[in-house]
Formats: sequence, C-alpha cells, structure tokens
Amino acid sequence: MSRFIPVALAVLLTGGALSPVLLAHAADPAAKKSSVKSAGVTATSSDNQKVGYSFGYLMGKGNSEAVNDLDIEKFFAGFRDGYGNKPSALTEDEMRKTLMAYKEKRDAEAMKEIQKLGSENAAKGAAFLAENGKKAGVKTTASGLQYEVIKEGTGAQPTADDQVQVHYEGKMLDGTVFDSSIARGQPVTFPLTGVIPGWTEGLQLMKEGAKYRFYIPSKLAYGETGASTIPPNSVLTFDVELIKVIKAGSDKAAAAPADKK
Repeated sequence: MSRFIPVALAVLLTGGALSPVLLAHAADPAAKKSSVKSAGVTATSSDNQKVGYSFGYLMGKGNSEAVNDLDIEKFFAGFRDGYGNKPSALTEDEMRKTLMAYKEKRDAEAMKEIQKLGSENAAKGAAFLAENGKKAGVKTTASGLQYEVIKEGTGAQPTADDQVQVHYEGKMLDGTVFDSSIARGQPVTFPLTGVIPGWTEGLQLMKEGAKYRFYIPSKLAYGETGASTIPPNSVLTFDVELIKVIKAGSDKAAAAPADKK
C-alpha cells in the first residue's frame, strides 16, 4: 500500500503540510513505457523551472506503481487549487471519507494478493520438502526441520540458553540470496532464543566448526506473514557455519552483542 493515502489522510486529520515528495501521483501506464524524454525542462531552463520540474518528477516517480489508477488531471486540478490557496471543491470531511474508502479498497486488494501468494508458496514449499526429505543425507526432525551435514564439528555444542557466533547465507527456494553474513564479511553473534525457531533448533544439533544446510519450513521461519523481503509461507534454506559457542553465564556471553538475525 502506498504512503500516498495514509500521508494524505494524516494531513487532513492534523492540518499539517504534506511533503511534496510523499504527495506522489501515478504516471500513465502507457507513458511509463515511453522512452521519449519530456521537453518540460532542459539544461538551459532557469533554476526555478528546474526546481519545479524536479518536485513534479519526484511526485510522480514516488507512487507511479502504488497509485496506479489515479486520475492525473484531477490530481493536477486539486494540486493547483491547494497550492493557490483556492477554495476546495470538496469539504475536508468528503476528502477524508474518500481517501479512507480508497485506502480500505487498496488494502483489501493487497490482502487478497498476499493470501494468494501465501497459498501458492505453501503448496510449493510442501512439495519441495516432501521430495527433499527423500534425498540421501537429508534428515528430518520431529518439528519438520530438514538438514544435511556439510561438515561435522568437534567443538562445543550449544543449548538454547547459549549465544553463538556464526557465518550464514540464506536463500529462497529459487536460489535468491536474501541475507548473507559471508557477503558482508562479518560473522554474527546472537542468543539462540533471539532467532527463528528453525535456527534455534538446528544450531543445537551442531558443534563448533560444523557446517550444516538447513531447509526450514515456513512455520519454523516467518510463517504466514513473511518478513521484509521474505514472502508469506516461504520455505528457506540456510548454509550455516558454527564458529563459536558462548556459554550462558560466561563473561563473554554478558559482553557479546545480541544481534538478531
């Protein structure tokens, strides 16, 4: 859902000024496909003209996809009236109700898309785990967590009360890397109670020096809601190297940063 609607509503409710960058509008879909540059401003235009064009461009660019059914002519009419301090064609109450109804409509549409995507991901994830669990070397725990040993370790083994230092790389089922401490060149330290359930369980199977690959069902990851760039009901794979176990109650545990994955 675009920031346009909630921000516009906030202005109506509070009487505040709306940031021009957030007061964005959609470009016409056909226009978005055009490669022809606008002649609205050139390198020889005045600074004032360039400022005007820059504000206008950022307004359009900011919500060109999110508010894709905007009546651009009416947007400009309202913008001109508001900018020129002219009387509004609608009362504030009418505008508030209109924007609220539009927001509810877009939220409902977005929810339907999320539910559809969640159902598709759940089916794909279940099919993947069913086949993956049959592969040689892949083990499945009672919770549904699947893992395979890339390299066994010989050091300490953590409990749920401990902290661990790890290197990891997380991928979607299509191979897309969504997070990687390896790429950042910096291992991560965190308490085992501060991460997704699949990690809490899986890391307790490892010893220092071990490298495992986890196949984590969505119920042991980010579930039906997903998180940030992770879609709902996503099965995730992680390559994890357990570098160090920091036992609970130790001086190092007290000093170690609790970085949540």
